[in-house]
Amino acid sequence: MPSTTPASTGYAEYLRVPLRWWVQATMFLATVWLAFIVATPAWVAWTSTAGLVALTAAVFVGWGSARVEVRDGQFVAGRAHIPLEHVGTAQALDADQTRAAAGVDADARAYLLLRPYLKRSVKVAVLDPADPTPYWLVSSRRPHDIVAALNGSAEGRTGAAAGR
Repeated sequence: MPSTTPASTGYAEYLRVPLRWWVQATMFLATVWLAFIVATPAWVAWTSTAGLVALTAAVFVGWGSARVEVRDGQFVAGRAHIPLEHVGTAQALDADQTRAAAGVDADARAYLLLRPYLKRSVKVAVLDPADPTPYWLVSSRRPHDIVAALNGSAEGRTGAAAGR
C-alpha cells in the first residue's frame, strides 16, 4: 500500500503485484495440477505443481518488492537513487501519457521502472550534467503524491539556499 510519512521520508510506496494477479495465478496453477494429477503419478503432479507455485510466488514477490521513495535527500526508485539536488521537474502522467512516454516518445537513455499493472507514472527530469540519463519514468499508484514530495523537497532546498 502506498503511504506518505512526514519529515525524513516524503513519500514511500511498494509497487506490489495486485491481488487479481495472485487469484489468476492460483486458478491457473490449480488447472495445471488437475491436468498433471490425471495424466501422471500423484508424486509427479504434486512435485511439479509445488515447484510452479514456488516459482510464481518468487516472481510476484520479487517484482512487487520495488520501492519508490523520497527520503533523506534522495529519490529512490527500485535499486536506483539520485540526490534531490539533481532532480528537476517532476510531472505526474496519466495512463495515455505514460504509454506515450514509454513508447513513441521514449528516450533510450531514460531510466524506467515500469509495471504493467500500474497505468500511471511520474516523469522526473535529471539535472546532473555528468549523468547521461535525461529523465526517470517511474510507475506509481499515486504519482501526484510523488510530485508533491519532490516539489516540497525542491522548495526546501531553494529556501535553504536563499537563507545562506
